[in-house]
Amino acid sequence: MYIKVRVIAGAKKEIITQESSDHFKISVKEPAERNLANSRVLEIIRRKFSGRNIQIINGHHSPSKLLVVDDE
Repeated sequence: MYIKVRVIAGAKKEIITQESSDHFKISVKEPAERNLANSRVLEIIRRKFSGRNIQIINGHHSPSKLLVVDDE
């Protein structure tokens, strides 16, 4: 399953909004440098889809990301 994520890095509050079944808007406190924001986004999505393998497949350096969620 593919998930589209729009990330706002360096936010004051961490906010997770599910726009639709496969689209999320996530604000994280971590800055968009040294892969800190991406790591935090993966932690958040892993909590939502526990027991599944999750990877960023597109958008490593962009606020718009495409993630793949596979069963383990």
